[in-house]
Amino acid sequence: MIDDLAQPEIELLCDLIRRASITPDDAGCQQLLIDRLEVLGFKAETMIFGEVRNLWARRGTESPLLCFAGHTDVVPPGDVSDWSTDPFEPAFSGELLYGRGAADMKSGLAAMTVAIEQFLAENSEHKGSIALLITSDEEGRARDGTLKVMETLMARDEKIDWCVIGEPSSEKSLGDLVRIGRRGSLSGMLTVNGVQGHVAYPQLADNPIRRFSPVLAELHEIEWDAGNEFFPPTSFQVVDIESGIGAPNVTPAELTARFNFRYSTEWNHASLKKRVHEVFDAHDIDYELNWHLSGEPFLTEPGTLINAVVQSVTEHVGNAPELSTGGGTSDGRFISPAGTDVVELGPVNASIHKIDEHVRVADVVQLTSMYRRLIELLL
Repeated sequence: MIDDLAQPEIELLCDLIRRASITPDDAGCQQLLIDRLEVLGFKAETMIFGEVRNLWARRGTESPLLCFAGHTDVVPPGDVSDWSTDPFEPAFSGELLYGRGAADMKSGLAAMTVAIEQFLAENSEHKGSIALLITSDEEGRARDGTLKVMETLMARDEKIDWCVIGEPSSEKSLGDLVRIGRRGSLSGMLTVNGVQGHVAYPQLADNPIRRFSPVLAELHEIEWDAGNEFFPPTSFQVVDIESGIGAPNVTPAELTARFNFRYSTEWNHASLKKRVHEVFDAHDIDYELNWHLSGEPFLTEPGTLINAVVQSVTEHVGNAPELSTGGGTSDGRFISPAGTDVVELGPVNASIHKIDEHVRVADVVQLTSMYRRLIELLL
């Protein structure tokens, strides 16, 4: 443990935690990385869109291009008095390092940076190129971060072959799970129009709650798909319904609702929207439905990148990782559509976004070694 504390990735992780980089404020984190990368021969390019600072740093001009991706921004700590220690002052207790962003995902940033340093110290003439794509807009709206950087890279025909995202993918122990894709996320914002009236005279009113009830029941009863080899079945969840004016004897004039699909590659957003509208249009209901697409599902098929990740993890922990497409969304949804193979490999996610977020110190050191081995296998 004492030896681990002296490791360069732990020192860098502590420096990153000290910067209160709450979305979209980078708070100087990317400059820390730039200072280290430029010494290694990286060309660092800062891309600012709106309030968001992004970093694209690349060493080499040839293909294949291996990119490490991640984010410097963190979620707010909440009431700091609920924390055992200052969330933006790294604190060690036993085998653990505490601080906001310790797991999500400044440990990933520190590990990938030091892994690159270690690899280049012995392989300065490697084949291909290495890059980092870092944003301060992953935990927020995610509209001025990786999405915009990828649009810029695609416009100038700069193609990433393989991308490793340092998100905390592991569940119980480091490397037990690697994400090779993510489900799509599509949200619907619904308004059902009616006519307000007295509950005693329903014939003079049009209750939107009554209109929507059979539609809602049908949406819940539909088996959207059975999933496939890589994805679980598509899920439909209502997250909010509001109606009524606060009086017990008045039916409302309007109902609003919000729902979300987490969907497999059996659908795309257009086909899913079409199916939902078919359900609504089969009922006598006056409605307006707006949509927000967070991202289409993506999947990295078995091949060079996955083989290298599995080999690296297995060499370090003794077991092959589970390959999963579960969880929420990630910035991989913006990188994969460019034809890039994407995987997510990072620390244990049990404490992310929680009070007293933490990471095992030894895991950060081992993650660095995993990343270094991965570079060796690919380049």
